[in-house]
Amino acid sequence: MSHSGPSSDVDHADPFPFEPRVAAASLSGESDANWARAAAPHAGAAFLGGLAVDEPTRTAASAMVQDRDRQEFLPDDPVAFAEAELASLADVPITIGLNVRSSTLGPLAAVASVCASHGAVCEINAHCRQDEMCATGAGQSLLAHPDRLAAQVTTTAEAGATVSVKVRTEVPGVDLPTVARRIEAAGADAIHVDAMDSEGCVAEVVAATDLFVIANNGVRDRATTREYLAYGADAVSVGRPSDRPAVLDRIRRATEEWFDQGRNSSAREVEP
Repeated sequence: MSHSGPSSDVDHADPFPFEPRVAAASLSGESDANWARAAAPHAGAAFLGGLAVDEPTRTAASAMVQDRDRQEFLPDDPVAFAEAELASLADVPITIGLNVRSSTLGPLAAVASVCASHGAVCEINAHCRQDEMCATGAGQSLLAHPDRLAAQVTTTAEAGATVSVKVRTEVPGVDLPTVARRIEAAGADAIHVDAMDSEGCVAEVVAATDLFVIANNGVRDRATTREYLAYGADAVSVGRPSDRPAVLDRIRRATEEWFDQGRNSSAREVEP
């Protein structure tokens, strides 16, 4: 799988698919390099962030900290922060992504270039549903404005980064398979779907595109893992319990079992 933008100056292997097919999903203000390093023995990927990178989203994140008592990453220089975090993970055998919130293209391109230089996935956040963030034109609001979302995807791809887009289901007026086709055409490589209570939407997204599909929400055990994989997801991701090795290991075993069964089944079908 490859994106449509020009390649970076550094030759990196395509981060999709990662193995095992378990990702640690970003948790605002918590998912930093140390968190990713701790997850590495148990997961195939970890998405740092979310990181607000332009002034409108940084102002919104600051308000969310003050008014909602949320944790947020608010470094003085988001680009330098991204550089330092990704550089510190150079020796960690895991696919790294950075979940990014932006309402403008210039700062997004700058952070995407940093991701490209480290072979990291740049994940566009079209997921955050906090009113302050949506009011900037970032987060979940992008789902209702697919042209703006597509412009962010193209900007990120043209900076040389592999592109994932984090989305959610159950947004009024939004047809997610249509959004998925739009971002695929714009140069995305993956879509990270928070299924909410509409798990079956994962199958609709899988059918609509050739994107690498990561399914998220409520992934805790073998049963929930297998449900998403049965819908056709290429991988699953773990949010809140991503700092619990026992949970990650349980899910890792379930994904390995699922894909091993598929490989063995295919092998049996071609044997004489």
